[in-house]
Amino acid sequence: MNQKLPLQDPNARGRFPGFDTASQAEYWDMATKAVVAERLGMPPNIRFFTREEEATANALCDQLLDQQEDPRVPVVHLIDARLAEKQYDGWHYEDMPEDAEAWKQSLAALDQDSREAWSRPFHECDLGEQRGVIQAIVDRGSGEWHGMIAKRVWSLWTRYACSAFYSHPWAWDEIGFPGPAFPRGYKNIGVDKLEPFEVRDAKPVDPTRIGDADRGKS
Repeated sequence: MNQKLPLQDPNARGRFPGFDTASQAEYWDMATKAVVAERLGMPPNIRFFTREEEATANALCDQLLDQQEDPRVPVVHLIDARLAEKQYDGWHYEDMPEDAEAWKQSLAALDQDSREAWSRPFHECDLGEQRGVIQAIVDRGSGEWHGMIAKRVWSLWTRYACSAFYSHPWAWDEIGFPGPAFPRGYKNIGVDKLEPFEVRDAKPVDPTRIGDADRGKS
């Protein structure tokens, strides 16, 4: 396994201190080890996005996942690899282009909105400006946005971003997920039942309530 830095949540609220999914690699089969090692290694070269699209996609995904500090899960590299290899979800909305084209169209439209609102591309806007541009898209709901349905675009972005983020072992560390169960399996099944190698949640609070409390303070 490649050496890695611990994933830090944006507000330094580590819930599973000391937990390291990669420490369980000796219990995985060779195919699983290879897949996880690749995700922990150097991100693959960008093959699908242009340089400008990559910058826009990075800024967008950082906003969607609230990754504002390093080390970051290389979400855009993982999305790019999927799109380059045409590993789509196996379906797309009838009123949307296929995923690869939808990504390119939506990133171009995002930059266009940013230039119209702030006279610069999305990735050059500050965080507040970026949030405003994204919120305006969300607020359209079922309405049209640059020839696409806004909520369909939102679904595309969040599906790919979340799938990429939670495929990475750093994210597993953050949520206390010990990785693949095959071939060892689990023996302590049930609510609050932990395996010897798992770590108990140090802050067992619903994160949505934490977010609500923070918004109330702002």
